[in-house]
Amino acid sequence: MDDDSPEARWGHRTEIPLFAASLVFLTVYAIRVLATGLAPFWRDLCAFVMLALWAAFAVDYLIRWRLSGQRFLRFVTAHFLLTVVVVLPLLRPLRIVPLYDAIQRRQGEPRLSLYARVSAYASLSTLLLGFSGALAVYQQERGAPGATMKTFGDAVWWAASTLTTVGYGDITPVTRLGRVIATGMMACGVGLLGAVTGSFSSWVMQTFTREGEAGPPGK
Repeated sequence: MDDDSPEARWGHRTEIPLFAASLVFLTVYAIRVLATGLAPFWRDLCAFVMLALWAAFAVDYLIRWRLSGQRFLRFVTAHFLLTVVVVLPLLRPLRIVPLYDAIQRRQGEPRLSLYARVSAYASLSTLLLGFSGALAVYQQERGAPGATMKTFGDAVWWAASTLTTVGYGDITPVTRLGRVIATGMMACGVGLLGAVTGSFSSWVMQTFTREGEAGPPGK
């Protein structure tokens, strides 16, 4: 995508406010899940806010599609992550890379190195994905027959062991949707760990290569 295209300009203008909206969406969702004694009025208000924010994400998606000039199916495949976060708005905060690009364009400061960007993206993505996944699974598992996930703390522990691919097995989802979410988190955990490991390995190799080309000290 050309940085001067209408779609790119729209993305640079809207990425920061939409990222802030995604954090509000995540906060409101967390309130609905964790605040079990919430009054009906406040629960309805939270539901309305979530619906309004999801509508904003959907409108942004449609505008990007129209500005791209592409066929809809081609746009969907070319913007896979954007499509996923529209269907699952809880994952919208994972769009950290476009957010970073938008911030850099506004501030005009030097970019971080590739390794720093990959590490920062993987770390933030892991935290956001773990928190979102813990909320989503806890909502499904809470009160389910035979559930081993009794508290949100259990859900956080489960999310940590799942994303790190440790999988102790002491806490496991028993509901069908909970297991679907768990499968997605396993795949994301493998991908994030692979990105960090690959970036670190590349940095080490380049460091040793530069030292080898420089030769021993004094020569």
